[in-house]
Amino acid sequence: MHQPMSNNTASLKKMNIGLVKKVVKEVEYGTKSSIAQATGLSVSTCGNILKELLVTGEVLEVSHEESNGGRPARRFKYNKNYGFIGCIYISIKDNTHWVHYRVTNLIGEKIEEEVIISDHITYEVIDNFIENLTKKYTNILAIGIGIPGVVHEGVIGICDISELTNINLGEKLKEKYKIEVTIGNDMNLTVYGIYKRQQYTKETSMAVVTFIEDSFPGAGIIINGHILKGSTKFAGEVSFLPFNLTRDDQLKHLINKEQFIPLAAKTLISIIAIINPQIIALTGELCKPQYIDDIYNSCLQIIPKEHMPNISYIEDTHKDYMQGLIYTALESLSY
Repeated sequence: MHQPMSNNTASLKKMNIGLVKKVVKEVEYGTKSSIAQATGLSVSTCGNILKELLVTGEVLEVSHEESNGGRPARRFKYNKNYGFIGCIYISIKDNTHWVHYRVTNLIGEKIEEEVIISDHITYEVIDNFIENLTKKYTNILAIGIGIPGVVHEGVIGICDISELTNINLGEKLKEKYKIEVTIGNDMNLTVYGIYKRQQYTKETSMAVVTFIEDSFPGAGIIINGHILKGSTKFAGEVSFLPFNLTRDDQLKHLINKEQFIPLAAKTLISIIAIINPQIIALTGELCKPQYIDDIYNSCLQIIPKEHMPNISYIEDTHKDYMQGLIYTALESLSY
């Protein structure tokens, strides 16, 4: 009689499948023995997993390796177009909502990309957009969504788009479309995109702080290669630092250079004193490249020079934000 698989066994198998897929994705082709060596799994385990992936079509068999006299080894390669992922992020500027989206294959290569302007963003608007996307690409396996707000256990809390507040966006979409859905904070995704693009080491700690018109500042933080989200995903909400200003006054200070520089410096001083990063990147139209030296020198009045990070300015974070979304959506399929 066939015994049902225990949760631990099923979880281990899922992890092993993820390991095999990760290795096959990263090489032009692999053999059972080379995949076993790279994953640390046995040749027979890899063989069984590859057999399953061949049946689904996620892995393809290519011509045999040249033989040195014995039986030629079978070679396997990842089928990058086995499925697709959809990545969407929503931004707001001048009371206009911008929906940026990209469809990629399973190794992150771009299939389609567009920007759409919308008068308003609600759950229904996002749902309708994803419905159209899944009709066009019937084999979308995962959706990644970036929002300018806090996401805790799938529920959107503080958000620049008030219509999305208190909505359990991830669960509702996952339940409807039966695919992996990840919802992420814009700054966390941006810092992750920069971290992956620069191929920093696991020891790297860094922060990205953004100053956008009509919005409160936010930060994305990576410590030793891991995104710092906090217990309720509130980490990086630097506008809640004790500036001795009302929220309205904080917004007024940010649009004035003389008041912006000390406010930005206080924000960075707090980050430096708490996480001691090697790198801080500033973004957003309120921060100008010519402010960087003044901000650095203001920080030096409090922080000893040997503990100062490299402070730089990034004009356009679209590429990094989207890359962070792509990596996150792809990783949601790994395990």
